[in-house]
Amino acid sequence: MSRKPALTPSQLEKLDAYWRASNYLSACQLYLLDNPLLKEPLQPEHIKKKIVGHWGTVPGQNFVYTHLNRVINKYDLNMIYLSGPGHGGNAMVSHTYMEGTYSEVYPNISQDLEGLQKLFKQFSFPGGIPSHVAPETPGSINEGGELGYSLAHAFGAVFDNPDLIAACVVGDGEAETGPLATAWHSNKFLNPVGDGAVLPILHLNGFKIHNPTIFSRISRSEAESFFRGCGWEPRFVEGDDPKDMHQKMASALDWAIREIKRIQANARTTGDDSRPVWPMIILRSPKGWTGPKEVDGNITEGSFRAHQVPIDMSRPEHLGLLEQWLRSYRPEELFTDDGKLLPELQELAPKGDRRMGANPHANGGKLLRDLKLPDFRDYGIEIPTPGGVEAQDMLVLGDFVRDVIKENESAKNFRVFGPDESKSNRLTPMFEATNRVWNLETGPNDEYLGRSGRVMDSMLSEHMCEGWLEGYLLTGRHGFFNSYEAFIRIVDSMFAQHAKWLKTCNELPWRQDIASLNYILSSNVWQQDHNGFTHQDPGFLDHVTNKKADVVRIYLPPDANCLLSCFNHCISSRNYVNVMVTSKHPRPQWLTMEQAVKHCTQGIGIWQWASNDQGTEPDIVLSCCGDTPTLETLATVTIMRHYFPDIKIRVINVVDLMRLQSNTQHPHGLSDQQYDMLFTTDKPILFTFHGYPSLIHELTYRRKNKNLHVRGYIEEGTITTPFDMRVLNNLDRYHLTQDIINLLPEKLGTRGAFLIQQLEDKLVEHKQYIAEYGQDLPEIRDWKWNNGKGIF
Repeated sequence: MSRKPALTPSQLEKLDAYWRASNYLSACQLYLLDNPLLKEPLQPEHIKKKIVGHWGTVPGQNFVYTHLNRVINKYDLNMIYLSGPGHGGNAMVSHTYMEGTYSEVYPNISQDLEGLQKLFKQFSFPGGIPSHVAPETPGSINEGGELGYSLAHAFGAVFDNPDLIAACVVGDGEAETGPLATAWHSNKFLNPVGDGAVLPILHLNGFKIHNPTIFSRISRSEAESFFRGCGWEPRFVEGDDPKDMHQKMASALDWAIREIKRIQANARTTGDDSRPVWPMIILRSPKGWTGPKEVDGNITEGSFRAHQVPIDMSRPEHLGLLEQWLRSYRPEELFTDDGKLLPELQELAPKGDRRMGANPHANGGKLLRDLKLPDFRDYGIEIPTPGGVEAQDMLVLGDFVRDVIKENESAKNFRVFGPDESKSNRLTPMFEATNRVWNLETGPNDEYLGRSGRVMDSMLSEHMCEGWLEGYLLTGRHGFFNSYEAFIRIVDSMFAQHAKWLKTCNELPWRQDIASLNYILSSNVWQQDHNGFTHQDPGFLDHVTNKKADVVRIYLPPDANCLLSCFNHCISSRNYVNVMVTSKHPRPQWLTMEQAVKHCTQGIGIWQWASNDQGTEPDIVLSCCGDTPTLETLATVTIMRHYFPDIKIRVINVVDLMRLQSNTQHPHGLSDQQYDMLFTTDKPILFTFHGYPSLIHELTYRRKNKNLHVRGYIEEGTITTPFDMRVLNNLDRYHLTQDIINLLPEKLGTRGAFLIQQLEDKLVEHKQYIAEYGQDLPEIRDWKWNNGKGIF
């Protein structure tokens, strides 16, 4: 007995017509400037002069979107769509236009002939919209400009969203990237009780730009084994005959939705939150499906030649071929004479917020609620005198984060992300309030693992942590990413894509504000006790500063109270990327909480208690940015006070790195007048910086005072002690004192030359002590700031 088809003949006919309409709109976006419904024969003036875009993935994505609309209506689903293949943005534009969302967001792209003409012209056209799914596309939360992150974004979107399904189309070329290959394991972190579901649809169209794809050239049984091994139950939809494929896809989606609902119902009624086997679909269809079969004697549909523009319009004889292709969709059967989609086809789209282009989760600011934050001042360190106590900055922050988790437990809108480093980065106190999420087997010696929790650090992948967090933020929640400083470089490109996304969203009034993407980078370059050169790289700061000034912010708090103030500000902010670089090791604490709040609010300031130029012009300005540069600068002041008490020193600490840039370049920047009041116009500036010295020169090159000398990390490192790292990079107190002597030859003369010889002897002693004992000199370890009269 044959199984009843999933679709009636009438349903199949309408679905196919809807799919044809989306393919027609997508193809026309590639080529047409005018004549949107081909009411007259196609002429050269109707064609774009430069045709840019992609076709190969588009008909498959149109096919998927059409069928997702059907199951949304049938099961009343709360669903969003993620387009992973990268390009082919014309598919999602077509569907959001057909469902009406696009015209609501962009009223000038109206539901008529004029609107169709504008829709086609704007695509991949100067002043128009990108060729990939972008912030400009309603319903999108995955930037199509770079491959590999769609599935991670999808999982981030459904964490703590129990009613949401994220349908994610994964391109088979995309599936070859490292982040996407890893993302299949995200199902081990999904709780069927409190989280939503991800429905991956792997689109096997067989080719990348020129080469075949791996998943398309392995056997069906091997692919099935792969995904079963990753914890998925795959169902294949394969073929090229539209009528047959519509029935297969409808049946597969019905099965997948029923499985998701069954899994969730069981978990939510019985409390069984063990890891289920989630459904997925593998769609095998021709590349460039329904497009030209051949062009100039070369196979096009089903080959790599369909990847981008299937018909090259530089040859006049191709005009007829293009017209034949476009007319094959029979637009006269799909649209009214005035350019509207036929009413019986409009009825196939979901309504209101059920439309995937209008779903509030894809415009997360609509759902964003403020975090409940305890008063960060209550967690501060008591500071009797500057440098009078030691503390671990990240451990102090951990107490605050623990209570942020507690305060927002019922709202379930805050998570912490990091690749197996939260405890190493000294955020241990937060485990007093929550667990790490882990939906696999546990053993008796495991620590802080649970089916649910607020910490996502059980997967050793920076890509996943970044992707999950981005998806979480883009759907209206809050969080931060803690990482070793050197290895945040792994997600350089992901950060860049998110920063570009925010920059574009800031220009779109319909995109609502979302919580900022916050990084806390610890285990930093200046202290890697049991690691080495591989773990020493502050270059993320250089990468971040080159992004748009209205998006990026960088903070280097010198102590725990400043870190608390910075974190509280960052976690409350919107539409930024905030980078905080901090220490996790015991360090002297400099500012009271009141001083820290004032200092962080200003972002830069003179530390009067460390300076002795009050009421006069300084002889030299010592500026520091970062915990270790601050420590070494104050130790240098100690030496100078001891040997040269007549030298007037001004100490400036920088928390907000972008204060150094001109206010004409960055909204946080100082005006020239403000900068000159701090740094003078001509006195020598010795600037000690956490990162690469060149970055400070880049930020300050427009300033009047060119007498700037920067010490920072110069790519000298190994497995060594913290102080030896500073010596290797000339950022230690001995080298800094020598710098000051060399910058003030007229004032110091022979006195300076004598001390330089003593300092060189100290450096020799340091090297001998390190070689013999493997630790820093006692005078370094025991140094304390005492109003400039510390131990030397």
